[in-house]
Amino acid sequence: MRTEPAGDRAIAGLSPSNFAIVMATGIVGLAAHQQAHGTIAAVLLVLTGLAWVAIAALTAARLVLHPGRMLADLRSHQRAPGFLTAVAATAVLGSQLLVQEAWPAAAGWLAAVAAVLWIGLTYCILLSLIIARDKPLLPAGISGSWLLTVVSTQSLAVLGALLAAHAAQPLRLYLNFAAMACWLCGGMVYVWVISLIFYRYAFFPFAAKDLAPTYWINMGAMAISALAGALLVLGAPGAPFLLELLPVVKVGTLLYWAVGTWWIPLLAGLAAWRYLHQRHPLAYEVGYWGAVFPLGMFSAASHQVALALGVTFLEPVARGFFYLAVAAWLLAALGLARHLGRVLGMSQNLAGRNRA
Repeated sequence: MRTEPAGDRAIAGLSPSNFAIVMATGIVGLAAHQQAHGTIAAVLLVLTGLAWVAIAALTAARLVLHPGRMLADLRSHQRAPGFLTAVAATAVLGSQLLVQEAWPAAAGWLAAVAAVLWIGLTYCILLSLIIARDKPLLPAGISGSWLLTVVSTQSLAVLGALLAAHAAQPLRLYLNFAAMACWLCGGMVYVWVISLIFYRYAFFPFAAKDLAPTYWINMGAMAISALAGALLVLGAPGAPFLLELLPVVKVGTLLYWAVGTWWIPLLAGLAAWRYLHQRHPLAYEVGYWGAVFPLGMFSAASHQVALALGVTFLEPVARGFFYLAVAAWLLAALGLARHLGRVLGMSQNLAGRNRA
């Protein structure tokens, strides 16, 4: 009897969050560009593009071959938010092409794709979860991945603000307005979601297995919000309405950066509790890329906030978190390589058994 190929099973079980690999690689590449590590930035740009194409192809294959599994994921409170990594990954790749290669046309097309994905996925996910008849209790339903609703929205704000700097009027005004709207919307959604996450933290039992690496998005969502705000501050001369709101944008940018900073010691302490005290096994999962992304984003945000607000003493913070992000990226990449090696080995073994 022939068994199902391991490759097909891998596609069927593909995590909706796999685009987090692209997000993490892209933001570390942007941080490398900011820190004048041109070779690292160039290599990571190529890897980001290749990863985006590969994961998009695998996701398309899963949609064609296993539509039922994808539909089930869209109805899952735990897995559905992971689809929004596709939005942020596309916007991050567009930002890389614009900042590192000055390709506004390519970045513009990716911005359009990201915007369409954001509209389609955000409302499909929320509608399917809201109208579902069977829903989990809060501890089983909420996780850090829910903050991808914020990250995806703010990724559009970042790319929109970057594109505005390369556009002529009146397109520059329109892009800045759209970026500002996304920035404000993302901030409001963060308040809603983080309230539920904090409530889950403080008032329900918490085991080591519950502390998924995606909880680092608690900080990452604030970091990308601070980055978007800093870009809006720098782009204010191109939009008169932004000049009038500049004090508000500056305060909001600093607020987002400060809240993101507040999360870091708590998350680090919880990670130490999970792995050192509770001895939770350190096995690869795609969620670890959701921890790499916030570290790279905090570096990029700190650098941009230093420029926008004139607080240059934050530059060493940006530099330090860049090195942390690179180390985390290397560990996650090593884990991914070993995981892919195991999948390939299983596929070869099954193929040999089928031939026999």
